[in-house]
This record gives sequence, structure tokens and C-alpha cells, in this order.
Amino acid sequence: MKLKNETSSKNFLIYGFGKSGISSLKYLKKKNRCFIFDDDKKKIKNKYKKFFISKSKLLINNFDYIVISPGININRCQLSSYLKKNRKKVITDFDIFYKFNPEVLTITITGTNGKSTTSKLLYDILKKHNYDTRLTGNIGNPILEEKRVTKNTIFVIEASSYQLAYSKYFKSKFSIIINISPDHLERHNTMKNYVLSKLKCVIRQNKNDVAIITNTNLLKDLLRTKNIKSKIIYVNKNKYAYLKNKLSNDNFKNSTNFQNLNFLFELSKHMKLNLKTVIKTINKFKPLKFRQEVIHQSKYLKIINDSKSTTLSSTVPFLESNEKILWVLGGLFKKGDKFNLNKKYFKNLEAYIYGKDRQVFHKLFKNKIKVNLSKDLRNTLKLIPNLKDIRTKVTVLFSPSAASFDQYKNFEERGRHFNMLIKRYLPIE
Repeated sequence: MKLKNETSSKNFLIYGFGKSGISSLKYLKKKNRCFIFDDDKKKIKNKYKKFFISKSKLLINNFDYIVISPGININRCQLSSYLKKNRKKVITDFDIFYKFNPEVLTITITGTNGKSTTSKLLYDILKKHNYDTRLTGNIGNPILEEKRVTKNTIFVIEASSYQLAYSKYFKSKFSIIINISPDHLERHNTMKNYVLSKLKCVIRQNKNDVAIITNTNLLKDLLRTKNIKSKIIYVNKNKYAYLKNKLSNDNFKNSTNFQNLNFLFELSKHMKLNLKTVIKTINKFKPLKFRQEVIHQSKYLKIINDSKSTTLSSTVPFLESNEKILWVLGGLFKKGDKFNLNKKYFKNLEAYIYGKDRQVFHKLFKNKIKVNLSKDLRNTLKLIPNLKDIRTKVTVLFSPSAASFDQYKNFEERGRHFNMLIKRYLPIE
């Protein structure tokens, strides 16, 4: 793939017309012939309809490249057979960015839990060091939307397994894999496939690049089978435990969030960042929307909106408490997910479960914790007892530990609905 050096225009099919699809079209259309297709034609606004191509016409066209959006499941889409037949032509917006900007310093962060928080925190740290920094990928702007990129610009890229799985050429100066647990197996089918998609950002690195990776046997075993050229640094979850006493931000006191900080401390060392500035930025950092977001706190009651949680592994660290937790969860259970909570915490926990797979969760928690079931979030919150007159500390934790698509468009819509329902059914003032 040359792209940057090619003088003649190329034919691009852009499949999937969400944010990344729109940015790809805007980036490519000036010098290339671009066509767009989406399984849901209604998503395409009038001003872009002149680029639309019907399925019957695209099947007889010869495209040079097919730019696919990460949300497209190649096994369950209208162009499934066509994509499999033309797999060598499939690329992503990450690939296009890299081919046009190979010298730009990129830091790619992937993993299972905490990618967005870790990426945003790194962005804040670099901004405090006065770097021209951009936050892109699965958070912030689509990568091709960024303007005025120079050789001194640093890109912090949150990369999902979907984005990396389809990428062919993209590589990063620094690749960080913060943690790995079962997720998206309904798409990747096996844990091995899921992990290999994450490792793509490492496999393509060269000898001048650095990979900072969680220290697990699965990752090590898979990397041994690859011809890795970059410098690999494995990070244990307590590598920088000696810095814990410098942290005043409660959001990083739980095991997962502090574990993820270890990767930023390691990267900071390699980039020669000022440790005092790093610590100060961490202590001032506020959680992202719907990620362990405290929406109410009084003497005895705390309410947390963690709607972003889609797996049990992302929730468990927040259940490790000696205080009473009323845990609101439910939705679509993730294939391969496990409930690995130490039994000593069971007595402090009561679950309020809703959604399509509530019986799956019920079965998982049977004889472990008290369970209350309801069909939806509204009726679930009605089951929670009056908390106005409590005199012991209680936390209402909305951490669904499941995908939202049975009842919501996405985790943001789910999070907003929870906030609205709390005001109506759980009056706290």
C-alpha cells in the first residue's frame, strides 16, 4: 500500500458511515474516487448521498481499497461474502493515518478495562508537559479528523480490538496493553483471537519501538510465536506500588485503576516526563462520564454511575469493599465472562438485576449473594429500599457488567437513563 506516494487517484469503498466513515470520506475525497455503503441507508445524510453506491453496483466495481468501520462484523453484515472475498483490500482509518503520517509519534493504548480513562489521563499528562497532543481513536475525535498535524504532534490513540483486528499497516511508536480478560468473544469467537487482535499493535513494531505489556502468560506465549522486533517491557500490577502513598485521588485506589497507572509510570520514564507533574495530574484527574462517576455523595450514601462497565471483570474491583453495596446490573451477558470476587465480600453485597440475561446472572450468583430481579432498570430501582434515613454507609453502584444493546442504543444512553431514574425513584434530598 503506497497511497501517499501514488499520483493517480484510487477507488475507495467506505463501508460503515458513522464517525470514522465520515472522517475517512472527508480525508480521501479530494484526491480519490470515494463511494460509501452502510447496511442502514437511512444513516447517510443528504449531503453525502451523492457518494452512495448500491449493493448491486458495488459488487461489480473494482475497488482498490475497502475502508471498514470497526462496528462492522465481517461475519454478520450485508457484504459478508464480498468482504471475505476481498479481504486483502480491507483497511481502516488507522491504516490511512499511518501511511500519510509515518513520522508522527503515536502512543496506542489497548486492553480490556480502563482504556478510555488511561488514554485521557495520558493526554492530560502530556498536555501539562506542553506537548501538542491529540486524543483519538475510540475516544476523542476520529483519527483522520485531526488538523494541523506536525512532526512534533503526539497522538494518544485508544484502540479497540475491532479497530486493530481490521488494520493492516498501522503501527505505533509506543504500544501499551494494560490488561486482558474475556470480552467481545461473540465477535472474536475465542480468547486467542481476541488477544491476537490486541497484539497487532505490537507485532508490526520495529526495533526502535517500545511495547509496554501486562505480564500474563497468555500474552507471553502468543508473542513467542511471533517475530517481535520492538523492545518488550512486561509490567506487573504492583511495579510502582511505592508511588501509591503519593496519590490522593480516590479514583485510583482500587486494584484495576492503580494497575493501569503502572503503565503510565513506565511510559513516563521512557519519555523522560517529570514525575511530580505526572503525580499532580493524576491527583487532579476527574473520572470520565459514566466511568465510576460519583453522582451523589453524602455522609452515609454514595451513588456511582459506572454505565461503561460491560463485563464482570471491570466491576469486581469495585465490589471489594467492607461497606454495604447495592449493585445494580444487567443487560446482555458477555460470553466467557466470570465472577471472580473473593467470597469474603459476599455478605456486604446485594444485587438488583434487570435485562434480557437477568436469569444468567441469577444463576451465576446463586448461593453467593442476595439477588433481586426485574425486567428493566426502572422497575429495578423501585425495588431498592428507602435510603433517606440510613445511618450506616451504603453505596448504590450502577455497574451493569453487560452490554447495553438489549434495551439501549449504547452505554451513554443507559447512563443518562440511570441518572434520570435516580432522581425519580430514589429521592436522596
